[in-house]
Amino acid sequence: MSNDFPACGRCRVVIERVRPAIDSGRFPIKRVIGQEVAVEADIFADGHDQISAMLRFRPVRGQWQEVLLHPLGNDRWRGAFVADALGLWEYSIVAWVDRFLSWRHDLAKRVAAGQDVRVDLQIGAALVEQAATHACSADAEQLRALARALTDGVDGVSIAQSPELALLMTRNAARAHAAHVTPPLPVVVEPLRAGFSAWYELFPRSLATIPGTHGTLADVERVLPEIAALGFDVLYLPPIHPIGRVQRK
Repeated sequence: MSNDFPACGRCRVVIERVRPAIDSGRFPIKRVIGQEVAVEADIFADGHDQISAMLRFRPVRGQWQEVLLHPLGNDRWRGAFVADALGLWEYSIVAWVDRFLSWRHDLAKRVAAGQDVRVDLQIGAALVEQAATHACSADAEQLRALARALTDGVDGVSIAQSPELALLMTRNAARAHAAHVTPPLPVVVEPLRAGFSAWYELFPRSLATIPGTHGTLADVERVLPEIAALGFDVLYLPPIHPIGRVQRK
């Protein structure tokens, strides 16, 4: 498991200590269907720029999905997804220096200090316009409208701080120099009973209805409803194999 650094060396983000992982992804972690898979990692970069990070996940050979990772403090980030199908899944993390969030963070400081931010709003509008060039048509239309609103109206600062713009920019962020966790980490998703169960062990030969004879698997089948009524959901049988005829019980 490692960061996938571009050959140009312009990737500034480092991803470390991804959890959960068994032997750095050599073996899969296990979850039951419908269970949350919570993922944490240390993510940081040089300087004071803001970072964005996504948790990517999918059933193997399925389509990748993404959810935001949120900072917990001290460079630790966390995100989660729900494994809603049986089988093998995989997950990864992608993180990048976010120019838009860095701009918005600095803008808030300048506004708080009472500075003139008209030039800053023009810089932000250029970032939004740039994101629109590689966004889908619906997002591109919204981004261009918001870019115009940043500089044309009196509410440029409130638009810059709006959750709507932040979501659009994160979804359409340029990730040319992003860091990736590679290869993806595996997850085996099993049925609910793999997570907890009550086992009942019995010896088939002890279930005979006629004294002096050995019980059979048919006798085991006869008592299954009684065992289930006791709350057991797994039946364990000792190894069954020929025992020979000399000195057997």
